[in-house]
Amino acid sequence: MELSQRIQKIKPSQTLAITAKANELKAKGVDIISFGAGEPDFDTPDFVKEAAIKALKEGKTKYTAAAGIPELRKAIAEKLKNRNNIEYTPSEVIVVPGAKMGLYQIFAILLNPGDEVIVPAPYWVSYTEQIALNDGESITPELSEENGFVLTAEIVESSITPKTKALVLNTPSNPTGAVIPKKELERIAEVCLKHKIMIISDECYEEFSYGEPHVSIASLSKEVREITFTVGAFSKSYSMTGWRLGWVAAPEKYIKAITNIQSQTISNPTTFAQYGALEALKDNGQFPAMMRNEFIKRRDYIVDALNSIKGVKCVKPEGAFYAFPNVSYYIKGNIKNDLDLTEYLLENARVAVVPGSAFGKEGYIRLSYATSMDNIVEGVRRIKEALEKLES
Repeated sequence: MELSQRIQKIKPSQTLAITAKANELKAKGVDIISFGAGEPDFDTPDFVKEAAIKALKEGKTKYTAAAGIPELRKAIAEKLKNRNNIEYTPSEVIVVPGAKMGLYQIFAILLNPGDEVIVPAPYWVSYTEQIALNDGESITPELSEENGFVLTAEIVESSITPKTKALVLNTPSNPTGAVIPKKELERIAEVCLKHKIMIISDECYEEFSYGEPHVSIASLSKEVREITFTVGAFSKSYSMTGWRLGWVAAPEKYIKAITNIQSQTISNPTTFAQYGALEALKDNGQFPAMMRNEFIKRRDYIVDALNSIKGVKCVKPEGAFYAFPNVSYYIKGNIKNDLDLTEYLLENARVAVVPGSAFGKEGYIRLSYATSMDNIVEGVRRIKEALEKLES
């Protein structure tokens, strides 16, 4: 029997595929430097681990409410009030098994077949696939390298049709590191209110904004809050990628709908992991601030090093922990596209990167600098050497 038409639309995640291939080569003893996965190289803080271990020892291993333990929902609401300037009640917050699942569930409650979602390109790889899984259509206007890949209100408005249901907003951005300034967020919000479209605000990199403090679009006004899903995660901020915990905050009717899905699918996020997350929030952003300071140093080095390579152009990211250089100069001859280039770099430079086409932007590659400075220095050196060989 054939698989469903829905599942046949879906492509595997190239970021995970590249990482898996790099890990496979490492297991065979090949010296691979990986810039693939978006995963901080810092360990989860001990105080988070200890809280989860304590919960285990206390027998907190049974089902919880589908939306998460009340203490964590309350703590997330308080965090959003105190640090993001958005008023949410605990009943307007749901704990989800990773922001990725939260996003999927948002698309599930919003989309009917043929509904359109604006997903500015470059975009995180899973947005368009999740939209397709929920029978929606992705509209992918291109962002300009010359403008630092920053989304503008004009781009949003020009992409709206009678079928538009929502806009996906990702600031700081994966894969470009672009940060949308507050004034532009205000203009984007006006457009969405005018056309009555929802905003899905993916703020997983909120702790890693290197210039102006992060601004949540839902904080701009009560009216904007009513049309916004604020999505966050512990994965990046507290280096808890494998814990699979995040949150969605939105008006209560939407949270109830997501809770219904969660109750019929996963039952609840992992119980003892939630107690670790609860402890993470008590840190009040100190651990992420330490990582942010390190990432700034790494960003400054990797961007300068990439721009020193002939034919490579790299915009300086204002947030997240990714560099997104333009490598179209090297797409010629036997290198027919950016996927060919990433395979060439893996085989010849022993460096793993992700092709820009995975993010809807051919001719680029994404490098995560959430790895050690030693790896960054050696990895970029290898890339430079391998690209120079293509010239000879």
